[in-house]
Amino acid sequence: MSRRIGSEEDVLNPVELWRILFRHKWMILAITLLCVVVAAAAAFIMTPIYRAEVLLVPSEDESAKGLSALAGQLGGLASLAGLEAGTSRDSEASMATLKSRAFLGEFIENENILPILFEDLWDVKRKKWKGSDQADRPTAWEAYKVFTDKIMSTSRDKRTGLVTLAVEWKDPTTAAQWANTLVTGVNERLRNDAVQESQRNLQYLQAQHETTSVSEVQQSLFGLIENEMKKAMLANATDEYAFRVIDPAVVPEEMSRPKRAAIIALGLLLGALIGVIIAFVRNAFSQTRHESS
Repeated sequence: MSRRIGSEEDVLNPVELWRILFRHKWMILAITLLCVVVAAAAAFIMTPIYRAEVLLVPSEDESAKGLSALAGQLGGLASLAGLEAGTSRDSEASMATLKSRAFLGEFIENENILPILFEDLWDVKRKKWKGSDQADRPTAWEAYKVFTDKIMSTSRDKRTGLVTLAVEWKDPTTAAQWANTLVTGVNERLRNDAVQESQRNLQYLQAQHETTSVSEVQQSLFGLIENEMKKAMLANATDEYAFRVIDPAVVPEEMSRPKRAAIIALGLLLGALIGVIIAFVRNAFSQTRHESS
């Protein structure tokens, strides 16, 4: 007599499930151990990556408030000179510069990072790119994409305003060096930009001062000139112009990835799951053959 599908005989109780697992225990154990070995081998074969971090706080420009107040007194004249409120030193602009293609491209070139990023294409002995085809050589744009997508990252705490610059690389010493050099470089770049901007503004303001005879305008121009001179002096005297370093990057002693323990644990769970599934499949085929015979 045929057995009705969906009957109570088709439902395995916990005792029967345990019996099936116990009957195939050696197979489940073997598969689990195999997956653990494969996961462990993969975890130790993967290239270790180290993470170096710099904790920063955007520097504040104390002269910006006074400059904005004086600029408001001159209206359109100050706007023509570029003396608008909030333009002295903006943290968002500093962050954008840190992640910009122009700044990072210059950093990659100055530090000669291109052969490091694409070491498979670089002939160390001959100190030149492999192959004669120019199209096969990595470009500055490709280096920028690799650096921003896989190596450098930035995050900002909205509550405290603190900025974390992280560099991940297989050599811990290089990771820390790049992180600290990036901060030094962006501070120097923005400081030089501020000095040049102040010099341009001073030239404009001095020219306007010479052409006006209105005492009120002259007084306002004197105030703007004084603030521009103060900005230039502060920029020249301040190394940490855009970002102040709270905690510089140190050579990391522990790798950030791969997470070997997590990979091995995942292999253990996956192996046990595969073993259990195979045990139930084999049991189902065994019952089918038994009933058909």
